Amino acid sequence: MGKLMHVIGLPLFGILFAAALGAQNSPALSPAAAQEKRILFLGDSLSAGSGVQAQQAFPALVGEKVRKRGLPFEVVNAGVGGDTTAGGLRRLDWLLQRKVDVLVLELGGNDGLRGLPVENIKINLQGMIDKAKAKHPDVKIVVAGMQMPPNVGAKYAEEFRQAFFDVAERNNATMIPFLLEGVGGLREYNQPDLIHPNPLGHKIVADVVWKTIEPMLTDSSPK
Repeated sequence: MGKLMHVIGLPLFGILFAAALGAQNSPALSPAAAQEKRILFLGDSLSAGSGVQAQQAFPALVGEKVRKRGLPFEVVNAGVGGDTTAGGLRRLDWLLQRKVDVLVLELGGNDGLRGLPVENIKINLQGMIDKAKAKHPDVKIVVAGMQMPPNVGAKYAEEFRQAFFDVAERNNATMIPFLLEGVGGLREYNQPDLIHPNPLGHKIVADVVWKTIEPMLTDSSPK
């Protein structure tokens, strides 16, 4: 999977993640783009749209909803396939060089599939929130909840699920209870691996995300 970040908004930028690829391509912003607010999706292959076209991934679909509503936001897709919460924490500093108004944390799934300690997941998520607030104090945080299949063990699965709620509550962040609600494990909405949504699945995920973040965007838009 290409580690390319897609920006969906009035302008369309391609930003190459320097730490991952050893290069950088960051076009100069026009005055209009510089004034626009930004939604940053910091995620893994789900945000990156593994197995589907970039415009079919749920962040791009959220960007379409933003445009249709005429809201002054661009959507930055910083999804990297295979990324973990530790990886997101490492690359967030670079991403925060540009103003971020809404940060959607969509990380943790790969940690869970690898059986990494839940406490470490919580520490990394907290670290990302702390960095974002230190750089941009007014940033709004959205935590996307994830769940593990039962074969990882009932105790781990429950502790993993609860971790996202604990972090959101601690930080008074907005919570998406389960990012893959109505999609997870269903063949008709997933690719053959039953992990990554197909285009239909991404549409459902986009609706789940939009239901959560739309009030945040309209509340912060000019009246």
